Amino acid sequence: MLSITDLTYRIGARLLLDHASAAIPTGARVGLVGRNGIGKSTLFRLILGEIHGESGSIDLPKRARIAHVAQEAPSGDASLIGMVIAAHVELADLLHQAEHAPAEEQPAIHARLAALDGYRAEARAAQILAGLGFDAAAQARPCGDFSGGWRMRVALAGALFAEPDLLLLDEPTNYLDLEGVMWLETFLKSYRHTVIVISHDRDFLNRVADGILHLDNLKLAYYPGDFERFMARLAADRERIAAEARRIDSERARIQAFVDRFRAKASKARQAQSRMKALAKLTPITLASQAEAPVIHFPAPERLSPPLMAIDGVAVGYEPGHPILKNLTLRLDPDDRVALVGQNGNGKSTFAKLLSGRLKPEIGRIVTVPKLAAGYFAQHQLDELDEEATPLLELARRLPRASERELRTRLGGAGFSADKAGNKIATLSGGEKARLLFAMIGIGNPALLILDEPTNHLDLDAREALITALQEFPGAVVFISHDRHFVETCADRIWLVANGTVAPFDGDLDDYEKLVLSERRAAASEKAAAAKRKDRRQNDDQRQRLSAHQKVVDEAEARLHKLTAERAKVQQALTDPSLYEAANNAKLMQLSRRDNDLAQEIAQAEAAWLAASEALEA
Repeated sequence: MLSITDLTYRIGARLLLDHASAAIPTGARVGLVGRNGIGKSTLFRLILGEIHGESGSIDLPKRARIAHVAQEAPSGDASLIGMVIAAHVELADLLHQAEHAPAEEQPAIHARLAALDGYRAEARAAQILAGLGFDAAAQARPCGDFSGGWRMRVALAGALFAEPDLLLLDEPTNYLDLEGVMWLETFLKSYRHTVIVISHDRDFLNRVADGILHLDNLKLAYYPGDFERFMARLAADRERIAAEARRIDSERARIQAFVDRFRAKASKARQAQSRMKALAKLTPITLASQAEAPVIHFPAPERLSPPLMAIDGVAVGYEPGHPILKNLTLRLDPDDRVALVGQNGNGKSTFAKLLSGRLKPEIGRIVTVPKLAAGYFAQHQLDELDEEATPLLELARRLPRASERELRTRLGGAGFSADKAGNKIATLSGGEKARLLFAMIGIGNPALLILDEPTNHLDLDAREALITALQEFPGAVVFISHDRHFVETCADRIWLVANGTVAPFDGDLDDYEKLVLSERRAAASEKAAAAKRKDRRQNDDQRQRLSAHQKVVDEAEARLHKLTAERAKVQQALTDPSLYEAANNAKLMQLSRRDNDLAQEIAQAEAAWLAASEALEA
């Protein structure tokens, strides 16, 4: 599908790609990974033809359509449905022609519309928008009514709707909630064409990618398989290369010692010359670059007695008499690790602001332990940093009595070297700005950290550093995140924000995903039932076609239930302690393989069920 050959590209004096080559198979779902700032987005621009390398080539099939999500959010007076359909340029043009072209051109236009599934364009656009969090009322509103983050979702919806031969996605989950990420995973797993996605979300890559394209040390390398398999292969490759480098260094030292010892002896001169030729042939091996792991640290707070916070009958909102959340009765203890889940717009960020004291209750009361200090992180704070200031100056403004040494020590705890601490904030990457904010929220040694999407802009290493910092932090943490791996490793409790309130969720993230899927099925079934009731009032032919679609839906749903029940039995069998004895190794391997196979079959069955439901709804 995509062939990159000996590609070299530089920005000024900085070399980003040096004779890099890779081949992407047709229909592959590829995760493009590498450290922040290494050139992943630049590679997208090269593929799109927006910029050109100084040597090498990028080859695609003739007339292959490419789509990507623009960096700037779309705007305008068109409805969301209209914006999404317009992203498929040919289809949008055909729909316009179908309304305005003369009669003799209509057969050709409608034939092409049928080939592009154009008669379902509005239904497909609506379903994609719904999956990304837009209800029917929102889909009819002008795009310009929404904030930048929501408009980026519209751009993503347009790229997905266009169904290009090559779909390029740059951090698509940054603007999604956990539910939106789950939907996007399902969509991409059933996508018919080639996808390359830049992402630092390891669980997302594990669930979606069947290949990893690694950009490192100015080169590209393609690894078949998911992210975990890539990491294992990468570690093995690096160890093999390091071992070969050690062998060559040892051989060079041995030969050099012989030459140094016998070069001056006439009897050994010929042998010394031979050894020198052998030495010249031993090309040193350059090891792949290993970036220094980022540092994130939150200072330990004073130990406080439980509960840290008791919330009793609270309602909160932004306008008096119009609460976003109500009937809040919850308790936070000093060692709590709570993840807030729920669809965007349900009030997760509102609740985070309530906990941090940035919003006050309209009714009810919040009782906190004396001396409780809370550290609050939110994405909008990145935009509020003084771009002309330095990290050192920005921190000094918040700690006016601290010495420069104390300030630098605190910045060092966030991974800022002496040079970085003195650079303008405008020159920092998004991840570095986030780490600066982490240093700032640690001021006052808060016993409660409230983090709203803290992993955005962080690469894989920085995310792992944040996970480690939170695991070592002895206080309480409440956070919102769409990164499944981050949630699973940092949270021991889940609170669900839904239906105008916040309540503890009885289960883990897998249970929550099942809840989300069941709600989607219920909603799809209700839509299908509504469509069925409507179609009963139409002609017999329409009802017959609807019945055929319903049969496909029922068969797909029955298969899904059957596979789910079988997997539950397999997973129950895997809990038997005796299974892990040496004598039962073969049976254990058989059950494990069947569990993996069933997981894949369930994912395929869910995709088939969703596709059948879409056809029925249309």
